Amino acid sequence: MTASLDRPPDTSPPSRRDTMTEALLLWLSSRLGIVVLAVVGVTAMADGDTIAPFLERWRHWDADLLITIAEHGYGGDPSGEPDKGLPAFFPGMPLMLRVVHLFTGSWTLAGLLISFVAGAVAMVALARLAEFEGPPGTGRRAVLALLLWPMSVFLFAGYSESLFLAFAIPAWLAARRGRWPLAAVLAAGASCVRITGLFLALALVVEFFSRRHAVRQAGWLVAPFVPLVLYSAYQHARSGDWLAWKHAQEAGWGRHLVWPWESLITTWNSALGEGRFAWAFRLEIAGAVVGVGLVLVLLYLRRWSEFLYVGLQVGALLCSAYYLSIPRSALLWWPLFLLIAKASASPPSWRRWIIVVYALVVGPLMVLNTLVFTDGAWVG
Repeated sequence: MTASLDRPPDTSPPSRRDTMTEALLLWLSSRLGIVVLAVVGVTAMADGDTIAPFLERWRHWDADLLITIAEHGYGGDPSGEPDKGLPAFFPGMPLMLRVVHLFTGSWTLAGLLISFVAGAVAMVALARLAEFEGPPGTGRRAVLALLLWPMSVFLFAGYSESLFLAFAIPAWLAARRGRWPLAAVLAAGASCVRITGLFLALALVVEFFSRRHAVRQAGWLVAPFVPLVLYSAYQHARSGDWLAWKHAQEAGWGRHLVWPWESLITTWNSALGEGRFAWAFRLEIAGAVVGVGLVLVLLYLRRWSEFLYVGLQVGALLCSAYYLSIPRSALLWWPLFLLIAKASASPPSWRRWIIVVYALVVGPLMVLNTLVFTDGAWVG
């Protein structure tokens, strides 16, 4: 009896099936939690006001713009004023919306279903990537860290983050395993969804040559750049502009390049105001701090490919006219969640409290932002 009590705990790595099961359980239970928040929370905040139907609460901001592209194309709704910001969105999500809409008959439901399925794929891939890098138990912690991130509501809504991650994280896992044809094809899928695919493609080039893989496989590294070129060519055929996606961001959101201190000053002044927008800008500043800190840690650890992937994004966001969607963009920084998971899964035992403290700090922000988004307000 004494011997069995003194036996050390099992530290063997979880099987692939266990990793998948844990990731899916966390994903499904978190989706159920968001549904509860959207139903009960909005009802509690209504204060006698009319409550919009459940699906309508998810057709806000970018979700609505993506639906507009899927339904009418990049020219926008012909019955209204043309939206010059639509070319900022890459075609992967609108095309997927068109396909799923054929079965659902509802654009909003189609977006939610895409995010639901794509998110499940992304969570399983993240867990497997974390377990691959170790130590044991890192997988579920990485998934939990991502799901608790303050902007994780956008993995539920009909935004493009879940779909991008469903391609990008498996691509990174394949690259880590040296399966470059698969990594390149998956990264090409990510490039169809967001301009972030460009940063992923460049990071894969660094990852390939830093690990000295066979040169004969280097040709596959071209694949992720192809959708970016094709989309630019398509917009050039429409408008004569090779950089239509960039100029659309300037026209739709006023995002143009400035010196980073100019952007900081503008955002800081906006954060000093009152109301929900001021709160959103405070989160933007916090997200910028996290982004810079992550870049410095990756640089210190000499994780060059991940440093490039995150660093290019952080640099572009900090040099925008003002901080916009930085905390939401952090959903795509899986190195952040891997580092949190590794830190909490490594010896000594007190490090296990890292994930608990993290959850207690960012979890309430996740709940708050979910309620704010379903109320129709700007979150990020």
